[in-house]
Amino acid sequence: MIHLGLWECSQQSTLGLSFVNLPNPSIEAPSSLEAQPEEQLSASVLSDQPDASMAEYYQLQRELLEITLALTGVIFVTVCFFYPLKIALNYLLGALVSAYYLRLLGKDVEKLGREQQALSKARLAVFVGLIIVAARSNQLQILPVFLGFLTYKAALIFYVLRTVLMPGYSSGRQ
Repeated sequence: MIHLGLWECSQQSTLGLSFVNLPNPSIEAPSSLEAQPEEQLSASVLSDQPDASMAEYYQLQRELLEITLALTGVIFVTVCFFYPLKIALNYLLGALVSAYYLRLLGKDVEKLGREQQALSKARLAVFVGLIIVAARSNQLQILPVFLGFLTYKAALIFYVLRTVLMPGYSSGRQ
């Protein structure tokens, strides 16, 4: 047996590896659960953990959306300053669609494992629809709309860099 943090790796007769989720040793099981068989114990302990982990997930989702909207505002004002309003509005359209896309992605990930086994492809239709509308419209330009859509990715990069470079920083997390 090889212990890898919360995971345990055991070698099977076919030389394949199987991973088993081990309970976190820092989380103590209630004394009433100690007398139960191991299968019931892990099911009981794991059923309590999704509430806390989902609360953390919702916090992360909200924080990413807030960062995306903040970056949208800052970049929109900057683009307004250096380029015509028409270009800035094209960027704003793409950025707002990216916030909607991020929200759809969050809902899709939330359902993963409970209600569905894979991420849906419906989010792709949002991006494709945006680009098709921008390409067909005489009023929209593809590049500012596309760069606006990438705002959610800039927010993800910002969040990761902030987490790595300032690990003690948290907005609302205890």
